[in-house]
Amino acid sequence: MKLFSQSKTNIELRRDKDGFLPLELYGPIGDGRSVALCGADGSIDWWCVPNIDSPPLFDRVLNGAHGGYFSITPKEPFSMVRQYVQRSNVLETIFTTDSGTARLLESHNSGSAGRLPWAELARRIEGVSGEVEFEIKVRFSLRSNKISPYGSRIGKHDVFHADSVLGVCLRSDHVMLIHSDDSGLDAVVTVAAGQKEMFAIVAGEDEPLIVPSIADIDARLDSSTLAWQEWTNGVQFRGPERELLLRSALALKLLLFSPSGAIAAAATTSLPEKIGRDKNYDYRFAWIRDAGYTIRAFLQIHAQAEAKAAFTWLLRQVQDAQARVMYALEGGPARPPETVDLDGYKNSVPVRVGNIATDQFQLGIFGDIFETAASFVDSGNILDAHSARTLSRLADQCADQWRKKDAGIWELTEPQHYTMSKISAWQALARAVELAEEGQLPTTCQERWARERDRIAAWITENCWSESRGAYVLYAGSTQLDASIALAARFGFGGKERLTRTLDAIEQELGKNGFHYRYSGADAEEGCFLACTFWLAEARVLLGQHAKAMDVFGAALERLQGNLGVYSEMIDPETFTFLGNLPQGLTHLAIIQAICALESKK
Repeated sequence: MKLFSQSKTNIELRRDKDGFLPLELYGPIGDGRSVALCGADGSIDWWCVPNIDSPPLFDRVLNGAHGGYFSITPKEPFSMVRQYVQRSNVLETIFTTDSGTARLLESHNSGSAGRLPWAELARRIEGVSGEVEFEIKVRFSLRSNKISPYGSRIGKHDVFHADSVLGVCLRSDHVMLIHSDDSGLDAVVTVAAGQKEMFAIVAGEDEPLIVPSIADIDARLDSSTLAWQEWTNGVQFRGPERELLLRSALALKLLLFSPSGAIAAAATTSLPEKIGRDKNYDYRFAWIRDAGYTIRAFLQIHAQAEAKAAFTWLLRQVQDAQARVMYALEGGPARPPETVDLDGYKNSVPVRVGNIATDQFQLGIFGDIFETAASFVDSGNILDAHSARTLSRLADQCADQWRKKDAGIWELTEPQHYTMSKISAWQALARAVELAEEGQLPTTCQERWARERDRIAAWITENCWSESRGAYVLYAGSTQLDASIALAARFGFGGKERLTRTLDAIEQELGKNGFHYRYSGADAEEGCFLACTFWLAEARVLLGQHAKAMDVFGAALERLQGNLGVYSEMIDPETFTFLGNLPQGLTHLAIIQAICALESKK
């Protein structure tokens, strides 16, 4: 099943009247510090410099006709085919016009020793046949009119300033500059068969700027490709879905913030969960849940360095008196939300920076942390004494706090006794007891943890099962369903008969054209949550229902064909267009877990 290429004709017509491109027509590239979204028409419409959570230098994805962008597009009408260079995060687009064919390669370059100490966005244009003339445009973001970028001449270089960002646009000899001013520049280049030209942006923030030669940047594009391929060669999975798994692993690698080891939930903010509605959030932070699931996935595919870095970051953050739901990528509390005056994607407002979940109470973080620790140990690794003390304190907190209402896994505004939260608290104490039995944690509170674990299980059985619904419900006393309860199969809670009935009820009520809503009533305000579908597939496998799992898995992948294999948070189940922030870590984590489960149970 080929999932990683797409072919579109007259792609320049796909932008709507306000300048927006469908989200499924973006491909991300990154360097372990930031991520750029490359549109299928040759326009980079999102790039935050120097970090994922920095203000954007290009923001057209959120500001339509008024936003900043960096485009390299044929002047004539064209068709295109694009894919990632095999086993890499370097993007290749083949443009075909009446006069010829050319290839555009796009890379967020790294160096021979890893991430560069500056941001380097490299774009190479290669002639394949005939001749193709390209227009190059750079327009800087005004950050909702809060800054006014300007250019200046420093030494022999024309540089640009965007608030604290200093950068330079570099080009090869045949790229002809037509016009430049404070807002950006225009250039043109014509490539014939066998000809190669480069255009790159090098930038930094509040630091001296290295200005490499265009030849060095060009060479780094190739070495960056090889570095991605070398990393994927180390992934230890050899099943038939290896290419699909590698693409999801590469998407997760883009979200690993290498300066700290944190895992960003996604690379964007405020892409709407439903067009025209207000569920638009900033996901450029590290959630405990996402970090835990990512670490487990990295351990499964033997990406040990990434798993260790992320786990160390996680343990450092939760040393506070009360662990938080989410953190800034550099560490410490995430910023509270504020509204930004931008048009919003397809005019869906508000656009937000920061996230309200930073101050929520969620029991799920306890389960996420302990499942991560258990996965780390199960992979043959050892907890140090300081980490063991931290985990023991967290187990005590969980034992004390599990009876409280919380915001739940879906971060809802009404506190309730959410079933999945109680399952996560049970999961935390179950794993804590197992770690103590293995000598990884102090055993002084082991018996207390075991008693509370059993109390939680009894409470869930008594309060969260609905015989009339034939399912575990969203929260105690509710009749609503929650697709995340599929995760209980992975955590080892619930029993085969009840979980099977729950999955059947979820698929009947929350399923739509191969995908699934998060909970009852969500269809009125958002699309289907992609991770839920792959959680259901994984759960079916773990419950011994391999054929049903393959049906769920295959139906979803069939409808996702025709794009680059990098997915957003949600999908419209009618049109199969992407919704929500992207690339979305939870989606790719769920795909990896489903693939590994399917392979292990063959």
